[in-house]
Amino acid sequence: MGFGTVVTGLGAIAFAGWAAIEWQFRQRAGNALEMTTGKWNLEVYEPHHYQLVGEFEIKNPTPNLEIFVPELTAEATLLSKESLAGIDYQITVTPNHPDAPARADGYWFGYIVKIGKTTRFTLTLDIKGSDLSTLQSAWIRVNYMTYGPEGRVPKTRHVVVPLKFPAVEDSANWRSAETVSVLPIRTHLLTHLDSPLDIVQRYVLPHAQPGDVVAIAESPLALMQDRFHHPSTVKPGWLARRICYFFMPTSSLATACGMQTLVDIVGSWRVLGAFLGGAFAKKFLDKPGLFYELAGEQARLIDDVTGTLPPYDQFIVLGPENVQAVVDDIRRKTGLAAAIVDVNDLRAVKVLAATDDVSQKLLEAALVSNPAGNADEQTPIVLIRPIKPEAKT
Repeated sequence: MGFGTVVTGLGAIAFAGWAAIEWQFRQRAGNALEMTTGKWNLEVYEPHHYQLVGEFEIKNPTPNLEIFVPELTAEATLLSKESLAGIDYQITVTPNHPDAPARADGYWFGYIVKIGKTTRFTLTLDIKGSDLSTLQSAWIRVNYMTYGPEGRVPKTRHVVVPLKFPAVEDSANWRSAETVSVLPIRTHLLTHLDSPLDIVQRYVLPHAQPGDVVAIAESPLALMQDRFHHPSTVKPGWLARRICYFFMPTSSLATACGMQTLVDIVGSWRVLGAFLGGAFAKKFLDKPGLFYELAGEQARLIDDVTGTLPPYDQFIVLGPENVQAVVDDIRRKTGLAAAIVDVNDLRAVKVLAATDDVSQKLLEAALVSNPAGNADEQTPIVLIRPIKPEAKT
């Protein structure tokens, strides 16, 4: 056996060993710690004092590995359309570990979340001021460090909690078109704490009559489904960084994080195939827009930062999921026909799902002028009432 043959054999063995280690590494979950968005209660809601209390749970689903949480802190941003002068807040975190009491000084001591186990903590946000009625929401960030097989990995859990709740009477501005009347429904800032059915029952049913149709905008529905994430949690890959340059500046796929969000949903091969197919169709067949057909519905529905109301303007919002189940549930439990729609100021109405008693023509007639608006109207739902021919004057 010659020297070259030995070297080649050793190289093959080394490559096989490296490949085996790499394959095994890619199968591992790493610091796969999960934190819930919390169960929240507005314990105090007085003119000069609000107190929000959230109960969080931390889970360790990482197989065969314990994960440390050596650091955990919280911060908040209060949002209002008025000045925040004279308004102060204090935020505290209290561990509720099953096997270790919390320290009286509020210090978060390093804690090990064992395999398959959970721990909890309570977050309390006290807000005080001479007039809190202008506050709209609180954006809370829980910053924590995970320590495990991937080293120290910083993570953040974002939570938005509403602080202002409009009255049912605030939605009273019916508008008439040729065949329908529409009522934009004002709500509080929708969050993961809400459900579509609860919102319809709270804000829509007091105005509704038999035969009305409830149209819910797709982005607020996605927010209620907790389908949004901060760009800091997105790691753009080779493909996303390169092809995002080929999209219009106004597209939500024109940034590396926006494009990577789509890659994470449908896969890199599908995005690459859609990009190549779309480029060919546009160049040689004079058929623009094929990319969005090939890449799937989420390609059109992703909203990059600044696409929604504060504080969601800091996040990437995905399209909603299980939309047909949502409208069917509303129809079954309220008796109202329902639809999930994507409407913009360009007079485009896209229906993502609708109960079988709703026509596309009716929705287009009602929504083509975008009565809900694309600014800060905070009217994510439109109630549609068909005008009977005999009722015309």
